[in-house]
Amino acid sequence: MTLRKITVICVDDSALIRSLMTEIINSQPDMVVVATASDPLQARDLVKLHNPDVMTLDVEMPRMDGLEFLEKLMRLRPMAVVMVSSLTERGSEAALRALELGAIDFVTKPRLGIRDGLLAYTELITGKIRIAAVARLPLAKHRSADGLHEPQPQAPMLHNARLSTEKLIIIGASTGGTEAILEVLLPLPPDSPGIMIAQHMPAGFTRSFAKRLDNACRVRVAEAVQGERILPGHVYIAPGEFHLSLRRSGANYVAQVDQEERVNRHRPSVDVLFDSVALHAGKNAVGMLLTGMGRDGAAGLLRMRQAGAFTLAQDEASCVVFGMPREAIALGAACEVVPLRDMSHRVMSYLSSLGERGNRV
Repeated sequence: MTLRKITVICVDDSALIRSLMTEIINSQPDMVVVATASDPLQARDLVKLHNPDVMTLDVEMPRMDGLEFLEKLMRLRPMAVVMVSSLTERGSEAALRALELGAIDFVTKPRLGIRDGLLAYTELITGKIRIAAVARLPLAKHRSADGLHEPQPQAPMLHNARLSTEKLIIIGASTGGTEAILEVLLPLPPDSPGIMIAQHMPAGFTRSFAKRLDNACRVRVAEAVQGERILPGHVYIAPGEFHLSLRRSGANYVAQVDQEERVNRHRPSVDVLFDSVALHAGKNAVGMLLTGMGRDGAAGLLRMRQAGAFTLAQDEASCVVFGMPREAIALGAACEVVPLRDMSHRVMSYLSSLGERGNRV
């Protein structure tokens, strides 16, 4: 029996990129390029003709910008899209905007040696296409063209019950995680416990991601810096291509940022962060494992639970990709399985209950 192949349309104004993407995709036994387009207007007609499973879409193109096209596409004919973005500050902001609009993921174009560089990305590109083909389409958020810089509506604020500065919130995520993390952070109060995040993201993109979150949220958000103290009301994001872990320095928690070997093929790895929290924070931590492909973070979440932490996994219905949470649930790593919309409230109500119990003692 012949398995149905994933059908792909490649949209890029560069003939070289279109040719290379076709070569890369057609080299795989489970996918095929059914059409290529040099601009969005041509792509629009080809989508109607071929009804592909996945689109790869460039950002900067003639006749219509890739982001403008994506916004129209996700409103009128939602489909799985993987963006192709340049590795620049502008490119990173565009990629994040694309995820906000409903793209599943993005691939960065190599800066030099386009042919050899892109061919070296074969496993990465085809892996993201496979994920996109099975992903649940996220709900697009339609904002102005410069929506990255537009203040987001403030979610109703949850309240902190004057918790100990020992408490920590630890988050791991991958595909679909940028928007999921935003939804978790938006309702949190400015005096929430210190938060550490490992989100699978390449170098050069986490700074823009942190800036976007910082502009939208009440808590302060930045890339983690080696040796800095973990403080309440602050969020520390693992820089792309760096592991983030927790360490003790006297009475304080501090961040460790390093480039040790990849774990589960990732750097940052969620397991690295979770394992360090299990060792150094134990019952003082709350762990969340959000949407993403694979198993990174599942074993670490189990070790956190065994160390006394309260652990949550995102439920299947609200995940873009129900991979990492599913693995954690199968291991018995999650104290509770929670829809994304309820995650923040569940964490703060749990921490508040600890405060109330402490006050009664």
